[in-house]
Amino acid sequence: MKPIWIVDDDPSIRFVLEKALAREGLGTRSFSHPREVLEAMAAIAQGLEDQPGPQVLVSDIRMPGGSGLQLLENVQALQPGLPVIIMTAFSDLDSAVSAFQRGAFEYLPKPFDLPRAVELIRRAVQESQREDVAQESAESSPEMLGQAGAMQDVFRAIGRLSQSQVTVLITGESGTGKELVARALHKHSPVAQGPFVAINTAAIPKDLLESELFGHERGAFTGAQTQRRGRFEQAEGGTLFLDEIGDMAFDLQTRLLRVLSDGQFYRVGGHSAVKAHVRVVAATHQNLEQRVKEGVFREDLFHRLNVIRLRLPALRERREDIPMLTRHFLQVSARQLGVEAKRIAEPALACLSQFDFPGNVRQLENICHWLTVMAPGQVVSPPDLPPEVLARSAIPPPDSETLAWPTSAATLSGDAASGSPDPARRAPPPAAGAGAYGAHSGSAAEATSKPTAADWQQALALEVRALLAAGSEEVWDRLSQRFEACLIAGALDATHGRRMEAAQRLGIGRNTITRKIQELGLDTKDLRQNGL
Repeated sequence: MKPIWIVDDDPSIRFVLEKALAREGLGTRSFSHPREVLEAMAAIAQGLEDQPGPQVLVSDIRMPGGSGLQLLENVQALQPGLPVIIMTAFSDLDSAVSAFQRGAFEYLPKPFDLPRAVELIRRAVQESQREDVAQESAESSPEMLGQAGAMQDVFRAIGRLSQSQVTVLITGESGTGKELVARALHKHSPVAQGPFVAINTAAIPKDLLESELFGHERGAFTGAQTQRRGRFEQAEGGTLFLDEIGDMAFDLQTRLLRVLSDGQFYRVGGHSAVKAHVRVVAATHQNLEQRVKEGVFREDLFHRLNVIRLRLPALRERREDIPMLTRHFLQVSARQLGVEAKRIAEPALACLSQFDFPGNVRQLENICHWLTVMAPGQVVSPPDLPPEVLARSAIPPPDSETLAWPTSAATLSGDAASGSPDPARRAPPPAAGAGAYGAHSGSAAEATSKPTAADWQQALALEVRALLAAGSEEVWDRLSQRFEACLIAGALDATHGRRMEAAQRLGIGRNTITRKIQELGLDTKDLRQNGL
């Protein structure tokens, strides 16, 4: 992963952040002057320096001979998607607000709480990685795929709308690719050089949605410490995609109608009208005509949105596209996991083509991820297909052992469906003749079933998907705890319970390993009986 760049003229601040981030496994590169940062970025861009650029930039706001705010502007010009965190003293709150308005990811008041600073930087890293993945996906993947007549009609409509900024309403079942169509409409439109901003109106609570859409002024409500630009302002000169518009609260529909009618709006708590030069594309899986009859959707708003309607067909209506989509998603999944792409046999494709796919294209994509991880061979045959597909075909489902995780993931696997808060404590017991934490190195069991590096990585990827699909919360913390439990257990087993040696070999302190043993529930009867 690319390093965190730290810019501060105070060497003690740089030292504290470097050490804290190193403990978290995050690399750093430090600078004492903004000029050094710009010189390094220019050298990297020109190929004169063989080092990666920054994942996140953390900069002081005031330094001798340089300003963090000016650095923020220069960095945004060189690398627009880079999250920048501005550090400032409490007396510099106005400057922090200015940093926010200029596009800073967050500000960090001094003196700061170190764990909070690390957590803030982690959030910035996650945001940066999402941007990287989205950009890579957009560059490497085709916009949309489809040879079926219904999809060709959609493509033709996008082509006809390419010279227009008219409002478009996209309808279709969940998982049919409505956002992909919205992005294509933006890309092939006169406002393609402007931003594309998407918001799922059903995923944001009603009390927050108004602020999300229109922004708010400082002091508009409790917690509104700074002025905030809403999605309409963020999409200025581009396209605003309103997903699941059919679930929007009735009173907010009135405000949206006013924006579409007058081309202006007011921030929450504001008194000055803000002009909106935005193309609106809306989408819904609801029957809006029926919602209007039921009195839960404004008829005048429906007519404002329903200027041009594009209906996306369900996947069962375009079965001829399933083979092409399947091969495409298998390639994408293999790239994401860093493995060789699986091939799919014609009989397996026939089984998939008979499946109704209630989750449409999104469900097919998830099945291809599942096959990339779980199919035992490089060629996917009918028995390798997931249970929900096999249940609709004449192929008998495989034994449960076929669907089990690789052996190397045994200590990582938990009951995702049950939502157990500490799956690490439910790891299977060690085999006979093993130590307190499993077979010692060099055992016959290990020699015959030694896992490959891809085994546990693929198993981990599958577990992440399973937990997210089950609606689990705090997935990061849960899996991190289980991963740490495996690391500590393995190190203690290798050192025959000598904690200091185990800590040294892991690269952590003795106090840290002792605390982790207690936090992770490893300080059990088994430990004491084995003298650990």
